[in-house]
Amino acid sequence: MVYEDELERLITAERLRSYTERTLSSGGALRLYEWNMRAAASVMELTGVVEVFARNSLDRELRTWAAGRGDAPWFDLAPLDGRGRADLAKARARASRDDRRDEVHGRVVAELSFGFWRYLVESRYLTALWTPALHRAFPLGPADSLTRQREVRRRLQQLHFVRNRAAHHEPIHARDLQRDHDYALELLGWISPRAALWAAGTTSLRSVLRARPDG
Repeated sequence: MVYEDELERLITAERLRSYTERTLSSGGALRLYEWNMRAAASVMELTGVVEVFARNSLDRELRTWAAGRGDAPWFDLAPLDGRGRADLAKARARASRDDRRDEVHGRVVAELSFGFWRYLVESRYLTALWTPALHRAFPLGPADSLTRQREVRRRLQQLHFVRNRAAHHEPIHARDLQRDHDYALELLGWISPRAALWAAGTTSLRSVLRARPDG
């Protein structure tokens, strides 16, 4: 392309370094950069599906858990650490527009970040939340509760990481995106096999991986 030099200048050589090192040519680097953009969009699409299904499943189990402890929402009962409490407080403030409208449970759930839900399955909440409630959010995962927690945590960690890389336009071309794709579908399958089949048929990462340029 006649405008490759201008694009390289605008993107910057530093930003293109990993692509150039991979392809050993400026033209190849730009093609790989373009593919990385498409891969990032597909990662955001797939991890967005995982986030919605996982958070709704976790929220359902937390609501059931809280119902056995009185009338308060789980927002008020979950024994969160400092980071969790801060994230929840921000989400409640955004959902209620700083108390200018009534708090609606679903709005608060939607305001909580992927990172919040990912941290809920960490070992720090094993006794307080995972064992009494959250393991049921992934009913078709490994039979042993501790193994299930470890495998759910690992998949959410990896998907959260690659999602953040994609969201910030970072290089993901050297990453094992096929593994991320498989992790996402497997995790969805632990919630609902039909959800996994739906995601496999409607998201685009698989086709983007097949279209990766050489080099």
